[in-house]
Amino acid sequence: MKALCAWCQSEGRPDYLGEREPFDNPAPTHCICPHHRERLLELLPSRSFPDAELLVIVRPNDTSLLEYLRGKFAGVRGVKVIVDRRLEDRRREESAVPDDRRRVRTRRIRRGEASPLGYTIVRFTPSTSSPPATE
Repeated sequence: MKALCAWCQSEGRPDYLGEREPFDNPAPTHCICPHHRERLLELLPSRSFPDAELLVIVRPNDTSLLEYLRGKFAGVRGVKVIVDRRLEDRRREESAVPDDRRRVRTRRIRRGEASPLGYTIVRFTPSTSSPPATE
């Protein structure tokens, strides 16, 4: 079957995602591409941080950046600044010899936007660019 992203198709973008089983069936089937999957996941609230719309994750060894960002976002509603506490993934990345037998399981379903300054931003709801209504 030919896999097509229904969302890309509706936006007039290239929608072909490749072939899926059964390979002898030429009919199209609809899926969602990685780009639209990320957009869809942004719409879901976080179970760990239900009030957060924006999560700022700082490297564990950068306490000065953590304190700086916590100070800057202290009064901002919907923003939470935390320390990255992931150990399993970090050990896996630092390993010189990959071990294919051991698979690293992750609970994270969203990918953040990494900054070269040492933090990652994860959005839980889409940002709105419209200004608040005035009376």
